[in-house]
Amino acid sequence: MVDRLSGISVFVQVADSGSFARASEQLGLTRSAVGKTIARLEERLGVRLFNRTTRAQSLTDEGQSFYERCQRILADIQAAEAALGGSDRSPTGVLRVSAPVLLGRLCVAPILVGLTRRHPSMELDLRFADHLVDLVEERIDLAVRIGPLPDRAGLIARSLDAFDMVVCAAPTYLATRGCPSDLSELPSHDCLPYARRGGRAEPWRFATKDGAVIEFAVGGRIRLDDLEAVAGAAVNGAGIACLPTWLVDSRLQSGQLVRVLNDHRALGNSVYAVWSQAAHAPSRVRVAVNELRQCMPARLARPYAAH
Repeated sequence: MVDRLSGISVFVQVADSGSFARASEQLGLTRSAVGKTIARLEERLGVRLFNRTTRAQSLTDEGQSFYERCQRILADIQAAEAALGGSDRSPTGVLRVSAPVLLGRLCVAPILVGLTRRHPSMELDLRFADHLVDLVEERIDLAVRIGPLPDRAGLIARSLDAFDMVVCAAPTYLATRGCPSDLSELPSHDCLPYARRGGRAEPWRFATKDGAVIEFAVGGRIRLDDLEAVAGAAVNGAGIACLPTWLVDSRLQSGQLVRVLNDHRALGNSVYAVWSQAAHAPSRVRVAVNELRQCMPARLARPYAAH
């Protein structure tokens, strides 16, 4: 069992650091020892965990799934150790958190504000920013991030869950333009792409019945770099949008928007809590991560529901 836990720790470190070489330095092991540990783990599991090339490595689909489970295991162990030491009972000091603007406002803030009410010795400094912040330079204790983590080196990451997207439109739009029943019909409709990165529209991703993922490039006369603006345009009948469940739940419940393409599951992203591994995480960080892991799944699914 000890060997298994050691192998899991090495695997998570390799995934977090982004390379076998960096992981070996951080663990104080030789690169050969790290490579052999991963090889033994892959042999025991019967799957390949990493795609390896001479220049880079990345997790396979099986590796990503195993990584997220291993993160939860290690987080539970850390929480158990902290609880035995009594450090989770009285977190103190200022907790500095960075979160994306909309996700932070709708999902993260209610959770962490509620946490501070239960721990009067803890203060919260929650900053909203959609750009990737440097945790060390900006003195951030904890960041909540959406999607792949391009800068894993030096960071510890814990999965908070994942969310789906909803393809939707206003009843007024559907009444005049009709309701698409298949992806092949989207090019004949006005779509509202989310163009966050340099004006490029984010593709819509769908899961097929056999588990594969397909990306569907959408275009339209209106491109917006703010998800709330995309939702507003959809409500006003400007076209069909693909939006996070946590953002449009209330609009779907009120009838302002209607789901379309119900037979196609639109995929969103995973959400992570990340913090620097340079120093021992204070109790306020551990308590916040545990609270986010416990409460975020419900928020991502139905943020406007009573909790």
